[in-house]
Amino acid sequence: MRCRIWMWVLWPSFLVAGVAEALFFTIIHPEDLIFFDQPVTASTEAIYTVGFFSFWLLCALSSALTIYILPGSICELNEKADGGLI
Repeated sequence: MRCRIWMWVLWPSFLVAGVAEALFFTIIHPEDLIFFDQPVTASTEAIYTVGFFSFWLLCALSSALTIYILPGSICELNEKADGGLI
C-alpha cells in the first residue's frame, strides 16, 4: 500500500521535473546563472543535475500535498484504486 502511494507521488513528479528542467534550461544557460551575486562555477552537468533534483523535489512536494489534502483516508483511496482486490 505504501509503495503505491510513493509511486503516485514520485513518478508524476519525475516526469514533470524532466519537462520543467528542459524548459528552464532552454531559456537559461547554466553559465548565465548567478547565486548570491557570484557566478556559479560548477560544471554544466552538475548544474543540470542539481536543477533536475530541485525540480523533482518541488514537484514531489506538490504531489504529496495533493495526496495529503484528499478527503478520506489513504486506505479508502487505495481500495478505490484497485477495486478492493489487494
